[in-house]
Amino acid sequence: MFMAAQPNLTTKDGRRPDPNEKLIKVFDSEQESEALVVKGLLDSANIESDLTSGSLLQETFPGLGGMIILVREEDAEKARKLIAESRRPSASDSAAKPDDDDSTQELRAIE
Repeated sequence: MFMAAQPNLTTKDGRRPDPNEKLIKVFDSEQESEALVVKGLLDSANIESDLTSGSLLQETFPGLGGMIILVREEDAEKARKLIAESRRPSASDSAAKPDDDDSTQELRAIE
């Protein structure tokens, strides 16, 4: 009898995934595009993440929607720090351009 090849079930660092592993929410957004950008940021830092639709949780948590990013517990602090750093305006962003006649001021959201 011929058996089909088993998929490679190891992670990038050679560990097998643990189905009982604790995952921590590090980011959520109503905008899928924003969540995809953050997931790409985490991927580029070699932080494995899971992008989940919050709408799947509507029965359990009414009013929760959008996208949620989960990471391993040991990666949560590094992921949050990376996300926070990416959201800070750079020096060039905060300096007003000479031809900028926009008199409104942008406010940063507090999370």
